[in-house]
Order: sequence, then C-alpha cells, then structure tokens
Amino acid sequence: MTRRKVAVLPDHIANKIAAGEVIQRPASVVKELLENALDAGATHLVVSVKDGGRAFIQVSDDGAGMDEADAVASFLRHATSKIASYEDLEAIRTFGFRGEALASIGAVAQVTMKTRRAEDEVAVTVQVEGGKQIRLTREAREVGTTLTVQNLFYNVPARRKFLKSNSTEFRHLEDEVQRVAISNPSVALHFVNDDETVFKLKAGTLADRLLDVFGQRKVESLIEVHEKSDLVDVRGFIGKPSFSQRTRQGQYLFLNNRYIVNRTVNHAIFSAYEHLMEKGSFPFYLLFLDIDPRRVDVNVHPSKLEAKFEDEQALYRIVASLSRRALAEAGAIPSLTMQEGPDANAPLRFTSRQHSWPTEKESPLWQFPEGGTFNGKTGEILPFTDRGGGAGIAARLFAPPAEESLFEGDPARRQALPSGLRPDAEGTTLIWQLHNKYILSQIKNGLLIVDQHVAHERILYERALDRFATSMRSTQQLLFPQTIQLSAADYALMTELLPHFDLLGFDIKPFGKGTLVIEGVPPDARSGKEGKIVEEVLALYKEYEQHAPTSVRDNLAKSYSCKSAVKAGDSLTEEEMRSLIDQLFATKMPYVCPHGRPIVVRISIDELDRRFGRTS
Repeated sequence: MTRRKVAVLPDHIANKIAAGEVIQRPASVVKELLENALDAGATHLVVSVKDGGRAFIQVSDDGAGMDEADAVASFLRHATSKIASYEDLEAIRTFGFRGEALASIGAVAQVTMKTRRAEDEVAVTVQVEGGKQIRLTREAREVGTTLTVQNLFYNVPARRKFLKSNSTEFRHLEDEVQRVAISNPSVALHFVNDDETVFKLKAGTLADRLLDVFGQRKVESLIEVHEKSDLVDVRGFIGKPSFSQRTRQGQYLFLNNRYIVNRTVNHAIFSAYEHLMEKGSFPFYLLFLDIDPRRVDVNVHPSKLEAKFEDEQALYRIVASLSRRALAEAGAIPSLTMQEGPDANAPLRFTSRQHSWPTEKESPLWQFPEGGTFNGKTGEILPFTDRGGGAGIAARLFAPPAEESLFEGDPARRQALPSGLRPDAEGTTLIWQLHNKYILSQIKNGLLIVDQHVAHERILYERALDRFATSMRSTQQLLFPQTIQLSAADYALMTELLPHFDLLGFDIKPFGKGTLVIEGVPPDARSGKEGKIVEEVLALYKEYEQHAPTSVRDNLAKSYSCKSAVKAGDSLTEEEMRSLIDQLFATKMPYVCPHGRPIVVRISIDELDRRFGRTS
C-alpha cells in the first residue's frame, strides 16, 4: 500500500503554522491586541510586559467589550466582526479585520480574556491554552477588555529559541507601543515594563503627543507639511537635514492611521534630501496618508505591514514634491536666482536663507600643498589656520605611544612597507589635505591618497579590540560630567552594554529613569561631543546588531570607531596628517576600514605619465 504524499494537516499543526505568519515575536502580540482595542473604541490603554514579553503581556482597554458568544468565537480562526462580505474588503477602515490574531496568539501561548459590555452586569472570562478553550467563567470587571498572554511560544520551542535578548525584544515592543501612541494622540496610554512605568501619556493633540514622545529638541527640528489632492491627503512632519539619523528608526508612515512601510513613499522623501545629508544618514519623517480604501490594498502582508497603492507613481510625485517644497521653504535647499539690471551677466549665485556661496570673483581661501591658504582677492598666501574644528585633534585623537614617523623614521621601518608605499630616498615627502577629506602624499613611484575618516576609523577599531582583549582600559575624566536621556528601550540596552563601554574607557553611571551620567571617556574620544558620541555609538550599534550581527564587542568597536573618528570636513595640520598615516600603517590591516571600504589608493607615476601622454 503506497503512502499518500498529500495530506490535510491536523488543526493543531495548521494553527501553529498560521500563528507563525502573524505572531513572530512579543511585539507582534502587542500590535494585534492594541489594534483590536482601538477598533473597540478604547480611549485609555494600559500595556504591561515582563521579560521582554516572552513571560507576560497584558493589554487592558475601556472599549466596547463583548458578550459570551463573541468572546468565545473571537478565538476561532477566521472569526471577525469587521468583514461580512467581499465588498467590505474594499472599504476597510478598521485594524484587525482578518480575525486571525487571537486564534494565532491562543495557539502558541496561555491566554486569558476578561471582557464586559456596558449592558452586562459581570464580565466573561475565557481561558485558552495551545489553541484550546480550557475554562469559561464570569467575574467582576469595569466595561472593556483585558487580554493576558503568558509563556509565549511555550509549545513551539524552535520559535521561542529564536527570540532575542530581553532588551532587544523590549525595543521592538516599545516601537509598537510608540507607533500607536503617535497615531492616536486622543487615546491615553500607559506603558509598563517589568513593573516600572516607561511612559504615561495623557490624551491630547498631535503636537502634545509629539512633545511627550520625542521631546522639545526633536520637535523644534521638524518641518510641518500638508498637501491635499484627489488621490491623497498628506499631512505630518519631516526633519531638517541637520537632524538626520544613522538608522531608519525615525521614520513613521501611517496609512489611514495604520502604520505601514512603503518603499515608494520612502524613496520619494529620501530623494528630496539628496546632497543635503552625509552618506549613510536617513531623514526623520512622520507622515499620515489618508486615501480612499478602494484605492489601496492593505491585505497583501500577513501582518498588514505593507500596502499596495492603485497609483504609486502619482503618490511618489506628490510626496517628493511636497518634501522638496517644504525643505526649500525652510531654507534647507539652496535656490538658483538670476540677477537683473547692470550685473545681469555676472555669474549665477546659489542662495538660501542660511547660506551664500561666493562667486568666482569673490574666491574664498584655497588650501595650498605647503599647508597655507590662498586669498583670491589679495593674492596672498597666508599661514595655515584651523577652519574646521581641527585644532587640538593631534593631541586628543592621535595620541598613541610615541612612534617614529613614517616619513622620517628609520630605514628598516620604511622597508617593511610595500614598495609602492615607501617615501622617497631622502625619507621626507610633501603631504597635504584635499577638500578637508583626503590626505595626499608623494611616495616612491607615485601618489598616495588616504581617506582620513576611514583611516582613523581603522586605527580606533583596532585600538578598541585591543582594549577588549587585554582588559586594559584608559579613561580621561571629564571636568564637567555630561548627562544624556535615553528611551526606555535604549536605556535597558545600555545597562547591558555598560561593562563593554567600561572596557572601551567610558565611565558611565545610570541615574535612573532613562538618564545616564558620563563622567569619563576614552582618551581618543572627540572633546566636547562625549554625550553625542555615546548616543550615536548606541544607535549605530543597534543598526549593526540588526543588519550585520557579529559579536557584541566587534559591533561596539565598529560603532565607536565610526563615531569617534575624524570626519570628512575636519581640517588637519601637517603634524596631524603625518601622525594619522603613521598610526594607520602600524595597524594589522591598513588597507580597508572595519566595514570593508578602501582606505588607501595609490596612483603610480607610470599611470600618471600614461594619462598625460608622456612617453619618457
């Protein structure tokens, strides 16, 4: 007898598979329960979690509640109060329209629902475990619903094993709660983690809610936008270019008040910031799109996270145009103006509210290889002066144990370098900075070009790894300690990372309620920017952890080296440039940065001769 190859799965297995599509982690549970509460008309929400949500999640609301029949039916697959016919799918305005959330959660956890309608005297309590109802009772409760989810994935160990640390899972939980808070400012929201309040937000306006969630400094960096057309009503805020971030966390897009991600809208906004932000940065935006439900399909993703628009090209044009116009009106984008009158033939100028670029006749100071500057008006060559915050960089950033100079050191050290990178026979060479970004140096048989940022990044990266390996920390105490305020999720992550920050040379102490006090920093941290460095290192660490997970210390070393290194645009003295190159070629891998980008480019004299058509 041959065994059948196709078989219908038992319900308990099919339910677990279906649950895996909707419930991927504790944050998925919170998302579904909050959406159901909002659909029930809740005006006050309380969210409580423990152990990153794996042990305990509770969402309580003051919504409409359910009777016994509806409470029991809500745990069945494909049960919903939002959809009655196929036509209803074309006019979806609610969140939890699929009817799979509670069934999926109940299949992989121990769930208790307590719910009461205004017309009922007592509440109905339904207990479900592993997809099966185990108890139905009645007890006292105010109008509304409380759902308690315990031991998530207790019966799916493979899924539970892939959950991250409590701090990582909590960050995802906070993201979900924060999105609901932003998009529903008229709803009061209390969020509790491990019995401590993360935030308690009163009902109010969107402006009030943004101030409570993001703080005054971030709100002051936002530009309000609004555009209404036949296709879409767009409103919200975009961030000024100066407020760019290293991750996409500060990007919020809501379609008919539902949080979504959409590449078309994201690219449209990003295109408006082209050339206004440094590479690897992302703009902040918070946009609400109001579109006729018949012109969008929100049923294309198991978690309803994506949407398909009827006319994506038109939407792209509207959002891109709106973003560019808002940035221009805020003075962020230079505009081209034509002069009239006697000077109509003069060169064109770019102007904005913030900047004025000189014409060719008003030539600024041009840097010369000798380390001086040339004044285009007077023809003078002036002594080198610091113009980009480079003063003291050598003393602060390039201060390793004393070494011989690459260019003036002993012959044995020079011979250890690849032949193409050795200086000339006299051991000295010219060195200069190009556009405050690249270091150019004459070497034997050609020209050496070094990217100053990634070169310093490589130096600091290897120095950080050495500190981790030897546990030999070096700290410079701050005369005036700095205080930084973090979100609850970031604060929880920092408490886990503090021993590693300590080995790097940071002296950081928790001060409670998301506050950290920085009392000391590594000797190579940038002076005056200690608090910002810690925040940026943490943000970049989270990005690496999510997209390129390696070891904690390697990710932290990469994050620290990137954020502490000199930047493109920093002016360096000749001493600083020589010191930087000395230290670069003392590293184990001087040719690529920790992320794999090239540090050094060599152009041979033969290549230059060929380019200029020289034959001898």
